[in-house]
This record gives sequence, structure tokens and C-alpha cells, in this order.
Amino acid sequence: MAGTSENGDRPLVVSLCGTYLKKEMQSLYRQIAGLEEHRNIVFAEKIANPDMFPFDEVVQMKKRTRPRPRGNFLLRFWYKHLRRQWPPPRPVGSVGRENEYYHPYDLVDLLGETKPDVVHCYYGHKAVKYLWMLQAAKLPYVISFHGVDVVKFVGEKGYLEKLRIAFKDARLVMARSESLLERLAELGCPREKLRLNRTPIPFDRIEFRERSAPADGNWKLVQACRLIPKKGIFTVLDALPKVLKRWPKLKYYLAGIGPSRGEIAEAVRVRGLSENVEMLGWLDQEKLQRVYHESQLFLHPSQLTQENDQEGVPNSMLEAMASGLPVVATFHGGIPEAVTHGSDGLLVPERSPEELAAALTDLMGDPEKLSQFSHNAAESARGRFGFDAQIRNLEDIYREARGLDRVGPDPTPLGYGSRVSEQGHGDDPGDADEGAEQRAAGGAIPLEEKG
Repeated sequence: MAGTSENGDRPLVVSLCGTYLKKEMQSLYRQIAGLEEHRNIVFAEKIANPDMFPFDEVVQMKKRTRPRPRGNFLLRFWYKHLRRQWPPPRPVGSVGRENEYYHPYDLVDLLGETKPDVVHCYYGHKAVKYLWMLQAAKLPYVISFHGVDVVKFVGEKGYLEKLRIAFKDARLVMARSESLLERLAELGCPREKLRLNRTPIPFDRIEFRERSAPADGNWKLVQACRLIPKKGIFTVLDALPKVLKRWPKLKYYLAGIGPSRGEIAEAVRVRGLSENVEMLGWLDQEKLQRVYHESQLFLHPSQLTQENDQEGVPNSMLEAMASGLPVVATFHGGIPEAVTHGSDGLLVPERSPEELAAALTDLMGDPEKLSQFSHNAAESARGRFGFDAQIRNLEDIYREARGLDRVGPDPTPLGYGSRVSEQGHGDDPGDADEGAEQRAAGGAIPLEEKG
């Protein structure tokens, strides 16, 4: 296996993942499998759901055993068993001390064999995990951030320092929403390196149906998401009793899996909502589209968590809009980049059951508005988030990382990327260069067991 320079084929990309792929990572699969101008090989620590995500070239990286110190048995015995001072204050073997960094996977060897034109590291915390291996490979790489990975581990000692080194080393850094771009800039990423990389949604597989108010009052509201705190599910549960006073037959369908499932189920029971809430678990695309078509409204009242976890632009929301579902959500993260308040949905402040209930009541009580929002939602989502345009943009980002010009327009907004000067931002990445000496020394912050 070899890159363009050796086989004359299309430019080669290595997609670097922790797990290929979890069930909820359908958007990653669309990018990996959707490339046209580039070849793609996947390197991953773990391989999961291969039947759901078929791809010809997926290589599982081999985990290496931490090397053990050799030589000078007496010194090792002295420090470890008599002085009980381990790791020792100075090297006592020919390989190194137990706390020294080592390459935990055979990634460097694999990259040396394949010689890709560019490496795409999916998720920011994985770029930190693989940082020293990516440096050792000496190949151009890009990083894509998808949401929680913008803040994951940031509070841990040494993590932000390594993240800023990754910002400095990477050719380009991508995020799925403008709000995430700004957060990355705040963390120290040079603005000229940032690129907007929306999720590619295959809208041609989604059928549009105009939504109308059910004559019998059997309203069906749907939310599809991972069951975690930032999705605002408890805000929905607190808002529902207020809406049920007018529409007692209402059903709220919650599709998804996640660690909060048990807590949500208990909250449904305690609030007496068992007749009105149905937890559907994880659904494949065909079943999810069926639920969308049976529903009249899509909910996504996301909220910022204590860990500062925020949304990009939720994929499930875009798919719902493309099917004709108006949205009731929050002014949060990248949601306002997709939902225009008063046109294709209604947005309310975070953590406000009262205002969420009022927005639902407003839209459910106005059949004409519901119909117009339905058409607007489909038109807006399909016009701005289509699959082909987003794949072309991703491949243009690869071209930029290889030192070539883009073919198409750059959707990155003012103040980032090549448009930094248009907003008046400087080039100073803050203290992104801190830790350079430690990087040159090979690092002393082993995160190989993370994530």
C-alpha cells in the first residue's frame, strides 16, 4: 500500500478513529465512504458493527506492550524494594523508566507502510492521544471536532497543553458548526487553520411530507438523540404536563440509547407520563424515518452542561427537517445555524420548561403556521446541508492540507480560515506554543489509555 506518489492513483487519505464505528457514528461513515476524489483507508483501535458500516479497507491497529526496563538489576531492586521509590529518580535501565512515553499502537509503522497524502484524525481527544505518533510519522494531518470532543478532558492536567500542540502541528482543524469554531479559537487554535465542515446528510433518501395538525388531537412529538444530559430531555418531561392540559392524547417518542436511559425512565414514571412517553431505543434509519413521518414536530432543547459540553448541528434534527418536521429547540450551540426562529421552527432559552411548553402550544395551535414551517424546514435543510456539497468541501479541505488550491467555495464564515483578515482577528494562537520543549523531548503526559 502506498500514497499517490508511489502508485499514481487518487490521493490517499487515512481516516484515524478510536472505534470504527459505534452505531451513532453514521455521519462519520458517510464521510469515510463518500469520498470521490480521494482513496481512503481506515485505521482504528477497535472495529465494531462492520455489517452496519461496510468498508473495504479497515485496519485494526495493534496495541503494544509497555517496554520493561532492562539492565542494572541491583539499582532497580534498591529503588523498588528497599527505598520503595518507584518510578526511580533517574534511569536505571537501557530501555527507560516505566513512566516514560512509548508508542502504544503500531500507528507509526502503518503510516510508514501506506504513505498517505493526508491523515484525518476524527475527534479532538483522539488527536491528543495519537499526538506523539502523528509527529513521529511526519505526515500532514487534519483534525475534525464534532461536539463533546471540544471540551472532553480539557480540565485534566496537561491535556490542554497537548491539544494546543496538536493545533500547532495540524495543517487544518475542522468543526461542524460556527459555535464550535469559536470555541476552538478560544482554546488556542489559530483562526487561519479553522474550517467549517458540516455533516453530509443524504437527503435523497428522505421523503418529504407536509405536516398538518391531527384532527383527533393525537399529536406525536419526536426527539432522536443520545440519552445524555446536554440533550435537554428532562426539560421536555417538565414541559409536557403543561401541553397535556390542552392535548391529553399527545405522545412523545424518544429514540436513542445512552447512559441516562434509566434516569429518564424513572423520571417518566415519577411524573406520571407513562401513557404519553414512549422510549424507542436505538432505531435504524428506516425505522427512524417511519417515526418521523408519523410525527408532527421534532424536539431538541439542548443545553450547555457543567462540563461545557455543547452541540454542533445535530444530524437527527437536519434529517427531521428534511422530512418536513418543524423544530422546537433552544438557542444553543449550532442549532440556530440550522433553525431559523419563526420560519422553520421556534427556539427558546435553555432549561426553560415554561417557554418550551409555550412554543409547543403556539405551533400546535396554529395549523397554518405548522404547514408553512413544514415546507420551510425541508427547503432550508436540503438547501444548506446537502450530502454532495459537504463531501466536496471535505475533499477541498484535504486539498488545502496537501498545499493545493480549493476547487469549490469555502463555507467557512468570516473571521476564520482564509477570511481571518476580513474580521480583523490576529494570528496569535495564545499560548499554543507552550510545551514545545516537552514535545521535543517526547512528552511526559501519557494519555494512551484515554477514550
